[in-house]
Amino acid sequence: MTRPARRPGRAPALLTATARAAAHPADASWPARLAEDLRELGADWRESAQVCAEAAWSARSAGHSVLGLLSPQQVTAAGPDPVTVRTYRHLYLSALRFDFRCPALQAFVEQLPDPALRSLDCYSRALYAFALLGQSRPEGLPLMDEVLAEAGDHAKTLHVLLHCLWLGPDLDQGAERLLALSAHPAFNTGAGTGADPIVLFRVAGALRRLRRYDEGLAAIDRALDLLPPGDLAVHADLVRERSLILAARDLHPHPPTPATAGTPA
Repeated sequence: MTRPARRPGRAPALLTATARAAAHPADASWPARLAEDLRELGADWRESAQVCAEAAWSARSAGHSVLGLLSPQQVTAAGPDPVTVRTYRHLYLSALRFDFRCPALQAFVEQLPDPALRSLDCYSRALYAFALLGQSRPEGLPLMDEVLAEAGDHAKTLHVLLHCLWLGPDLDQGAERLLALSAHPAFNTGAGTGADPIVLFRVAGALRRLRRYDEGLAAIDRALDLLPPGDLAVHADLVRERSLILAARDLHPHPPTPATAGTPA
């Protein structure tokens, strides 16, 4: 696959748009303002996904989820401008993902008109795959493969796929698929392979499902070391995962036999 050409000088403008969106999370007009900023920039789907995922997470962390600001009808009828339509969709679907509302996310995508459904950008299709695979629905696997083939090194899209493999408990070879995806070069943040604490958190969960407890502990301890200070919610998730690994190790002190290796605990 040919990677898209980088667009020089874009990063500061995108950071400004993200900061403007996060400045007043209780103000119901910020999604429209963000859509205007991205429209003026002529943002592509990759840039929109980056900014909208950050903005949706920031609003949720501040107690003002996008789900409380936008209705499905507003998102569907966001207007004729394609950048605005995509901005609202990215914000809304990202918020559903962060709340693990897989059935609602699936239902929203599947009620879109056929032309919109056929023209969904790569990130939106990744979120649709999240909705399916988060419910352990195997029909999401071919969609995930299609998204992987198109996403290239777009880390936000790959994080969505990693997330759904982590969330879906009954996917065939789900833990193995997660470990394979975690080795993608896009997750190398520059400090060495596996330097992203969220990736390591997902990896630790997969290793726990495979009963590879010592490796899981090493991964979660590395994640705790790498997590920036002050991120209390994510820190709590990491500590919870560490406790789950230790509890599972106590319940299953011996590794699985070769005949059952890879069976989730």
